[in-house]
Amino acid sequence: MSDTAPGSHSKAPGARDQIGGLSFALLLLAPDLSVVEANPAAEDLLGISAARLADRRLLDIVSIDDARTLEGFGDPEAQLVARALDLGVGERVLRVNLTISPLGTHPGWRIVTLSDAAQGERFEEQARRPALRGPAVLAHEIKNPLSAIRGAAQLLAKKSDESELNLTSLIADEVDRIAALVDRMQRLGREQSEPVAPVNLHHTVRRALDTVRLTSPETLTWREEFDPSLPPVLANEGALAQVLVNLLSNARDAASEIDVPEVMVRTRFVSGLVMNVIRLGRPVRLPIEVQVSDNGAGLDPALADHIFEPFVSSKANGQGLGLALVQKLVRDMDGRVSHERDERAGWTHFRVHLPMATREEAA
Repeated sequence: MSDTAPGSHSKAPGARDQIGGLSFALLLLAPDLSVVEANPAAEDLLGISAARLADRRLLDIVSIDDARTLEGFGDPEAQLVARALDLGVGERVLRVNLTISPLGTHPGWRIVTLSDAAQGERFEEQARRPALRGPAVLAHEIKNPLSAIRGAAQLLAKKSDESELNLTSLIADEVDRIAALVDRMQRLGREQSEPVAPVNLHHTVRRALDTVRLTSPETLTWREEFDPSLPPVLANEGALAQVLVNLLSNARDAASEIDVPEVMVRTRFVSGLVMNVIRLGRPVRLPIEVQVSDNGAGLDPALADHIFEPFVSSKANGQGLGLALVQKLVRDMDGRVSHERDERAGWTHFRVHLPMATREEAA
């Protein structure tokens, strides 16, 4: 008979295992502010391995302009919470929530935590928003008269002379444009998610790239940084292709406004990211990242916090549905999409994080 009590475990995870499983970055600092320990989420957030972080002063690794936060680092007994703090890491600027907690048992030693403030905190708020049922109903009512208008334009075209064909053609083109807009509104209003299955990420990325390149200027440089070892993602292939086409098209349009336009597509494995999926009631690991970046001028800062909301657009003739649709499709796949502007380097980054298909699912 086993000596293990009912309901107990033979071996509970140790402190290092528990820290390694945290979804936010955690750093242990010695009294001289040098990094002694860093969990995997800290490596992912800072883009620096634990081995390279070790024994270096944190304030030599990151730059902070906020005087109150710097004062907190200067006081060994200070306990501090800083929200939406700009943290410089090399050429990047991260928007983070930061905490400093002194260790009472070890004077001078401190725990520092960092979490993404740019999009992570808004994700659950956005996830709670109801689907756009009103626009979906309105879309259904609009499409019937549109079909009638288009049919009438075609009949008029048959009876019109050549000088009037431009007008009938204009009517048909405008009807098609409105119908396409209505279709996008209907997709936003759908409550039922598309089914997911194991998807070859790079095959889908290539498919999207081929589509967007057909309508891109020859002066645009495309850069690719793919991790060929990535496993299949758990996604809907059609929805993922639509997400990538939208992001790549936006990046192309943004970059095309400058003299030397560039768009970069990057895939990588990030071990520490976990997202609480509200409708599933459990955390989901999102270790696969697709990043679409452009060296354009970037979005209007006033729109930065609203770019995934419907009818918000930085384009003169934009309808403001592309990124709203991107967010809905990604969220339906239990993923996450975020936006970051790196002013120092002059690049805009959109990152999509997706769950990985298990071996059983892939088989």
